[in-house]
This record gives sequence, structure tokens and C-alpha cells, in this order.
Amino acid sequence: MYNPDLYQKTLLFAAEAHQGQKLPGTELSYLVHLSNVAMEVLTAFTKESAFAIDMDLCMQAALLHDTLEDTAVTFEQLTEVFGSKVAIVVMALTKNADLPKSERMPDSLDRVVKVGKEAAMVKMADRIVNLQPPPKHWSKEKRIAYKKEAQLILNKLGTFHKYLSDRLKQKIKDYQAFC
Repeated sequence: MYNPDLYQKTLLFAAEAHQGQKLPGTELSYLVHLSNVAMEVLTAFTKESAFAIDMDLCMQAALLHDTLEDTAVTFEQLTEVFGSKVAIVVMALTKNADLPKSERMPDSLDRVVKVGKEAAMVKMADRIVNLQPPPKHWSKEKRIAYKKEAQLILNKLGTFHKYLSDRLKQKIKDYQAFC
């Protein structure tokens, strides 16, 4: 079981950090995305909990996974508020903007693998949530590239959690209709 007080603390921090940010192409708060990623990892615990996973770490990383990439929050701030384990997982999930775009995802996935199963679960859950109908302005090439990147995530992280792996596999298959 996860700690609901810790969930509230983390969600409020994420809400403050992402204040004013909207889901692309909508008027919905970005918290919808973050809470959906958290829902995916928490659901995964109910489906497959045969191996040791730090549920609180996973939940917190899900709610905070975009803070370093998309807000002014720093690694030091995350460490101070949530501890080094959370900050390290969030950092692994953060793409390095200093790298060429083509190297960002592979680099992040390598760091996710090193950090472990909680980071892998969040990364798969994030892509599951993102494999919704793409924005109307995306070109066919961009949609194909996004699907290819999702397959890379599955190939690299699929062994970390069977339920999330199966769910990502199905979402990739469903996303083919947009390619």
C-alpha cells in the first residue's frame, strides 16, 4: 500500500511546479497527465506485485516525472523535499536537453535501466498515457516516430513489469491506427 499523505504532499508540490501548464492542445491542467501516470503505476501494483517494488517511490516519481524537464524545479529542490532516491529516479526520467534530440531518449532509457524497476515502471506508464490519439497538427512522420520511440521504450524496459509491458504493447498496437 502507498502512503496517501505522501501522495497528497507530492501532488501539491507537482501542482505548484506545473502551475498554469496545460495539456498540449487543451485547456486541461497538466495535473491530468501526472495523475494518469500515477494511476497507471498504482494499478500495476494491484495487477502484479509479486516482486519488491517501493510503491511510494514509484508513485512519487510518477507525479514528479516531468518537474526537472518542464519546470523551474531543480534536482537539489527535489532532494531537499523528497530525498535523494526520488530525485535520482526523476533525474533518470528526465531527457538531457544538452544532447542532440535523437540521443535524448536512448540516454534517458540507459539511466532508467541503471536506476531500476520503479523508474522503468514510470517510463512505461508515461508512454501508455501518452499513446492517446495524437494532436491533430502532428504530421504522419511525427506520429510514426512517436510510435517507434514507444517501441524502443518497450524493448528496453519491457522486462521490468509484465502488466505494464503488456499494456504498453497493446497501446502501441492501437496507436498504429494513427500512423
